[in-house]
Amino acid sequence: MKLQLALDLVNIPEAKELVKEVEEHVDIVEIGTPIINKEGHRAVKEVKEAFPNMTVLADVKVMDAGAYEVMNASQAGADIVTILGATDDITIKGAVEEAKKHGTQILVDMINVPNLEQRAKEIDALGVDYICVHTGYDGQAAGQNPFEQLKVIKNVVKNAKTAIAGGIKLDTLPQVVDAEPDLVIVGGGITGAEDKKAAAAEMQKLIKEKVLA
Repeated sequence: MKLQLALDLVNIPEAKELVKEVEEHVDIVEIGTPIINKEGHRAVKEVKEAFPNMTVLADVKVMDAGAYEVMNASQAGADIVTILGATDDITIKGAVEEAKKHGTQILVDMINVPNLEQRAKEIDALGVDYICVHTGYDGQAAGQNPFEQLKVIKNVVKNAKTAIAGGIKLDTLPQVVDAEPDLVIVGGGITGAEDKKAAAAEMQKLIKEKVLA
């Protein structure tokens, strides 16, 4: 089980500062969609250059031109690229094929996918690396969370690893790790903490305790 830090509402210098503060306690750093929309792949490139030993995820949420988008993100230094589960199979297949050329992994984000169980089965057969349940900012504001969705995909996904994102905080993390996803994605639970390093360290500790149990 790995811990991913999601960097969304920051600029490139702030992103670097945050990663430097918590890097020893996280496995993957996510360059979030808001940063990429604002700064482009330069954000991915600069963070990867600053932290070459970190796994960097580019949250581009590809919906079309899968191969082309994965190529661009990979060339910028991304180790993992996100594709939306709501897109066509052919887009996901193209993304997977291109990712293999670069040694890049594909994470499929299931945000707002209506028939989650069926779609997770379909995507699991396409050779992706991760399938991620995700409650977005607006859903979180409405009181939603992805915990039940994780149970759904855990029951049907046989090939890909599973991931979870959306409003995970220190007090809800035990519930998440009990469900044993392969990847736990945390944004504000770390970036919004007064002591970010301590928050990341405590989350890492909880995850490691579950893995070793």
